Amino acid sequence: MKRSMVVLGLVVLVVLAASPRTARAQSLQEVLLRAKPAVALVVSEVAARVTVNCGGVVTTVEPAPLRETGTGWFVSPIGWLVTNAHVVSPAQRPPDWLNAEMAKSATRPGCRATDVKLEPSISVVLSNGIRMPATIAKYSPPIAGEGMSGRDLALLRLEAADLPALTLGDSGALQIGDPVHIIGFPGVVLTHELLNASAKVEASVTNGAVSGFKQDKSGQPVIQTDASAAGGDSGGPTIDDRGRVVGVLTFITQSGTDQGSIVQGFNFVIPAQAVKDFLAGTEVKLGEPSRFNHAWQAGLSDFFAGNHSRAASALAEANRLMPELPDVMRVTRENDEKVNHPPPRPFPWTLVAASVTLVGLGAYAAMFVLRWRRNRFRIKPSELVRMIDSAEPPVILDVRDAKTYERSPVRIPNSHHVTPQSLEATRPDLDIAPDRTLVAYCT
Repeated sequence: MKRSMVVLGLVVLVVLAASPRTARAQSLQEVLLRAKPAVALVVSEVAARVTVNCGGVVTTVEPAPLRETGTGWFVSPIGWLVTNAHVVSPAQRPPDWLNAEMAKSATRPGCRATDVKLEPSISVVLSNGIRMPATIAKYSPPIAGEGMSGRDLALLRLEAADLPALTLGDSGALQIGDPVHIIGFPGVVLTHELLNASAKVEASVTNGAVSGFKQDKSGQPVIQTDASAAGGDSGGPTIDDRGRVVGVLTFITQSGTDQGSIVQGFNFVIPAQAVKDFLAGTEVKLGEPSRFNHAWQAGLSDFFAGNHSRAASALAEANRLMPELPDVMRVTRENDEKVNHPPPRPFPWTLVAASVTLVGLGAYAAMFVLRWRRNRFRIKPSELVRMIDSAEPPVILDVRDAKTYERSPVRIPNSHHVTPQSLEATRPDLDIAPDRTLVAYCT
């Protein structure tokens, strides 16, 4: 019985090993693709209308605006976006020197500026190139330059719905060495002469790990990472391997001797817990469902699982909700190619091996059962000797056919010879009490 239980256990294990997994682990590529659409370029501008008097002739001049770019990410699908406060600081509080600078830019010899009207604005550019106006709903000034208590966070409001959104994770669970990924719009990419306009507004990803836990000047916690970053990445989400936001990139580290030189490997991240505290008391509701997220994530899940026909409808729905996002278009093209030209299926070695193993175990189990049934009443010679020496010895039947019995020199003392033929034809009267133990000897 113990052997049969072992065989049954092996069969169950093989069946479980051969069956498809119900939960599929996400690759890093899939995690990043899920997150990228929720990251957007933030543009903070201060334009100016300068009234210029040139010898009695009054004109209005619009010099080139002051422009600051950074990164933001949607924390809610209905248009709530988080970024750094210093990214939108020029629009929140234009610097004092800007009036004089705009007046200087608008004038020429023989002219003088009589009035400068600043026009600050903030806009958010999605990865598909759509530009949307935004307003500041909450502002916590950066620690350098505007106060010692700020967290360098800003909450922007856009009039939109069904946007991609990211989920806040638990920054308190991070440990040194945990992998992290920064998504943003570095200025070096935005201005690179190699790239076309559409490629420049697609978010970039850099990878690294948690390298330390520090405190800023006001004693508030920050996370140090060796993930590289550049100007323009400020405000970008820092995500873990599950795609959850564990922090927000803040000021890029620059050399103390050369303020134009960025030092890589020593960047700092505002913890996700600080973001949660910043959002407390606002209208933002964390965890709101996004129809785009649902469609995009379902499409990616089917795509990476090889269910390309089913992925097509989900990807089409994601593109309908957010048209022409680069990642959605790229995955859709690759998925369509696989639908139209499916790759040859690999030989199912795992299934064949499992089937052969199951057949072998089944045959072994059948042989074991048959042997057990055949031998379940058989006793060992030592057991027979013990029974013969007991107070009530058994009756021994020598059940050999007549020819074998006559030729064999072996005779069992006190045994009754009964041929198999006689047992099959009739019921011989052996004059044996019904409660006696019978032991049959046969070949």
